[in-house]
Amino acid sequence: MFAYSLRNMLARRLTTALTAGGMALVVFAFAAIIMLAEGLEATLVDSGSPQNAILLRKSANSEVQSGVSRREAAIAATQPEIAMGVDGRPLVAKEVVVLINLRKRGSDSTSNVTIRGTSGASLALRPEVRLIAGRAPRPGSAEIMVGGGIARRFQNAGLDGTIAFARSDWRVTGIFDAGNTAFSSEIWGDAEQFMQAFRRQAYSSVTFRMREAGEFSAVKQRIEADPRLTSELKREVDYYREQSELTAKFLRALGTALTLIFSIGAVVGAMITMYAAVANRTAEIGTLRAVGFRRAAILSAFLVESLLLGAAGGAGGLLLASLLQFFTVSTTNFQTFSELAFQFRLSPGIVLEGMLFALLMGLAGGLLPAFRAARMNIVAALRAA
Repeated sequence: MFAYSLRNMLARRLTTALTAGGMALVVFAFAAIIMLAEGLEATLVDSGSPQNAILLRKSANSEVQSGVSRREAAIAATQPEIAMGVDGRPLVAKEVVVLINLRKRGSDSTSNVTIRGTSGASLALRPEVRLIAGRAPRPGSAEIMVGGGIARRFQNAGLDGTIAFARSDWRVTGIFDAGNTAFSSEIWGDAEQFMQAFRRQAYSSVTFRMREAGEFSAVKQRIEADPRLTSELKREVDYYREQSELTAKFLRALGTALTLIFSIGAVVGAMITMYAAVANRTAEIGTLRAVGFRRAAILSAFLVESLLLGAAGGAGGLLLASLLQFFTVSTTNFQTFSELAFQFRLSPGIVLEGMLFALLMGLAGGLLPAFRAARMNIVAALRAA
């Protein structure tokens, strides 16, 4: 019966292609939006390291909302679990994070961009960040370096460009690549210079490398029990995972809603195709029943045909969606309200979900026509010939 179903699909190539194409478009839309959410999560989670810890003000949802006083930062920097760098200094970065609004290239539109004031150990804590053009900004100067995503998308953000913010002009001396992380969408400069320019009295966060990832619980308990501190400690990877939750949930909810709406049309199209197949093959069905095929076999044959339609649509939609991985898009992170560039990401889970969804569409579209074919009266079917 499988071979019979396959031959009938090949005999109706145009109808089969149109029906499978409609399902493919639905699966493509479903996979594309879920790939957006996966890409966003991967970009933010990859920004953190399980061996790094980040100190924030209690109840702060992001570094932008956080404030850590100089006194608290100094206390945090003396924890015995902090690793030492090759220069013998503690791997601690006291950083300030603010948002500015920049104009996009070739457009009148603007977007929020993350500004990160860094200190000596900031680069050592993020080995994925590497300079690809120019040089690093000098401490104590009005110089900045920008992520590759910023340099490509915003005006005056290229090498040797000048960006105006906080009542000063800041010269771009370097462009860095941070791989598939959120840092590629940031501007870095000297923390002390940014604090003066933005009139900040406190850091946004303190990030440090632990000697061993397993020491996190001990240092977290000590810091959060210290009455001098009003801060909380998180693993850096957990912090960035939390940053992606709100936007990723929104994208997944949007994808599910849109897919359910679009899938109705695809299911109706599959149902019409299968009803037409039943009507055109009435004599065949009667002959099959007459030579001994049971109702269950006829039912199975038409269900297999509809499932094959769904599988073809699912494979086509996922193939189209896989091409999106070559594109980079940007969106607003709902936690920080800053622009974040990232790539679509196709995971094995999305492939599985897409194929299951396509098969369900095929099954839903073929179930009623299959029951109709199985219930046909043998004599009436043969007379139709």
